Amino acid sequence: MILERRDDENLVLTRSDRFAAGQVGMTVAAHLLRTLARRDLSLVEELVAEELAWLHWLPATERRQCVDDLLGHLAAGAETGTLLPFAQALAQWRSTAEVWSDHDLARRLRGPFPGDGAGIERPDVSSA
Repeated sequence: MILERRDDENLVLTRSDRFAAGQVGMTVAAHLLRTLARRDLSLVEELVAEELAWLHWLPATERRQCVDDLLGHLAAGAETGTLLPFAQALAQWRSTAEVWSDHDLARRLRGPFPGDGAGIERPDVSSA
């Protein structure tokens, strides 16, 4: 059951046995993926790239780091029931991939960055 709240995030109510079953399933799946990644990282990268097509935009070294990072967050989240860090890492890696997809933007963000930029005066706080 979903409780829609006006002043905060919605809440989901479920039976505890269903919640526990979902946690166990997520934990087992996360551990299987991590074990498979230790044995054949290339295969796991391929599988993750099939699900997350934007992985193609990442350079190979970052693609490996992304997969490792996501699997770590997934395993930790499955064990603790806290998947928000996984969702945040997923969104951050996707944003990183989007930057890499724009070659000009990626080149500019890698630097070098000339000078310190223009000086900015301190605001006058005495009149506030």
